[in-house]
Amino acid sequence: MTRPMKNDVDIQRDVIEELKWDAHLKATDVGVAVRDGVVTLTGRLASWPARTAAQEAAHRVAGVLDVANDIEVAIPDSRARTDTDLATAVRSALEWDVLVPHERIRTTISDAVVTLQGTVTCWAEYDNVARCIRNLTGVRGIRNELEVVPPTVSASDVQRSIEQALERHAVHAARHVSVAVANGAVTLTGDVPSYAELCAVEGAARGARGVSKVESKLRIRI
Repeated sequence: MTRPMKNDVDIQRDVIEELKWDAHLKATDVGVAVRDGVVTLTGRLASWPARTAAQEAAHRVAGVLDVANDIEVAIPDSRARTDTDLATAVRSALEWDVLVPHERIRTTISDAVVTLQGTVTCWAEYDNVARCIRNLTGVRGIRNELEVVPPTVSASDVQRSIEQALERHAVHAARHVSVAVANGAVTLTGDVPSYAELCAVEGAARGARGVSKVESKLRIRI
């Protein structure tokens, strides 16, 4: 039996319920508006991880196509730190994380927003750098300007690696997604049935050795 498609009112209700269910959030601080399957989140939360958690909660709801996250991070005075304090904490976090090439990373902290610059060799390192600092107390935001400079790998090897990963991790996408590779840049096109599948496909591309850039033209088709 085919399930009826959700309208915007249904989606708004389910997003609000998902926000209430998520233990990372105080859902009453988040406003939810929906138009044509696109969810806009507004309000003020006390940390960057909470802002991210709200975005991820909205994406988990069936029927959501896109999420615009307009939530502001307002850190309570009791948890505020000076930019100098944050700079010290950020450098320590980078140095202690074994998955981060800290010697190649430069940071600038302004008004509790951390800007990352430097070079990494793969997208896993790119993601790991942001991951290791995003939960530090006092961080209001992250601007990740790291450049991915991968080792040279042939386009055919990169494409084969991504397609094999799709076969392992995203069965539906392996049949409906096209992968094109040129000079280390990957372009993904096609339809996927959910945000989770979209993330799986993009993750497969970002995880392939030799990828310098991923352009996703994937569409969620319910």
